[in-house]
Amino acid sequence: MMDDLSSLREKFLEELYRTGDLAGLEDLRVRYLGKKGLLTNQIKELGSLPADQRKQAGSVINETKAFVEREIGLKRAALKDKELREKFASESLDITLPGSYCAPGKLHPVTQVLNEITSIFISMGFSVEEGPEVELDYYNFEALNIPKDHPARDMQDTFYIENEIVMRTHTSPVQVRVMQKSKPPLKFIAPGKVYRCDADISHTPMFHQIEGLMVDEGISFSHLKAVLENFLRSFFGTGVPVRFRPSYFPFTEPSAEVDIGCIFCGGQGCKTCKGSGWIEILGAGMVNPKVFEMAGHNPEKYSGFAFGMGIERITMIKYSIDDIRLFFENDLRFLGQF
Repeated sequence: MMDDLSSLREKFLEELYRTGDLAGLEDLRVRYLGKKGLLTNQIKELGSLPADQRKQAGSVINETKAFVEREIGLKRAALKDKELREKFASESLDITLPGSYCAPGKLHPVTQVLNEITSIFISMGFSVEEGPEVELDYYNFEALNIPKDHPARDMQDTFYIENEIVMRTHTSPVQVRVMQKSKPPLKFIAPGKVYRCDADISHTPMFHQIEGLMVDEGISFSHLKAVLENFLRSFFGTGVPVRFRPSYFPFTEPSAEVDIGCIFCGGQGCKTCKGSGWIEILGAGMVNPKVFEMAGHNPEKYSGFAFGMGIERITMIKYSIDDIRLFFENDLRFLGQF
């Protein structure tokens, strides 16, 4: 047995020397110290030795076992230290190297203009309302005095989801929804996405609008002019000329198109204003009494005005952009200019 223990010890040292990782070290421990390990088997054979040899053999076995446990412990510590140093080396960071430049993000120009317009109206006491983009035909058309046989429906290139469900073609349905749930006085804007079957250098299937509504007793066209002139001069500059032209919208009466003096040629006439000296900005008018009736308000008691504008159009004018499709191409060279 003594010769066997001596050979076992030498064999263990050879195997320990060749072990290069913690998984192999664990296998080695089990092979020598496990329930069926080589040293465990030696202990089980003590009973077969003569009585006068058991004490000495047991002492040698215990010493060998302690030696194996100690060497495995030292090897484990060395392997863990090696593993840790290799991990540190692979994850090390040279703080003397120059950092990588990460360009800061910027708000999209349409978002910038939308935020600026919203802040101007909020400063005039308007609140902000929202409505669904997938809208009922009733709110998108009928409640705004556009029944199914009305020719004004031809002005709207509508995406129909079902017979009575559409992608809203303007943010005007928010007018009716707010008037149905709230009593005057009302004073709010409704920014949001709208959808029409149209696509060229000045139109896209999806674009942004801001609808505005003010309702109370005694509201007149002069209030409409004061609000819109204040907005346009706050946005484009205090000296910009503003004019109102008669127009037609089924949900306002009287209605008007609102123009500003061309900010590119100073009203002298250029390609942008098509030689007229004026640029169309938005549509507006006094709320049609039929819209009040559909919303459940007495048109004899209340009056109000509404207006609406396309954000992409105003952004194109503000930044001299000649193709609306640039807003949707995600070209960082273009977006980085704003």
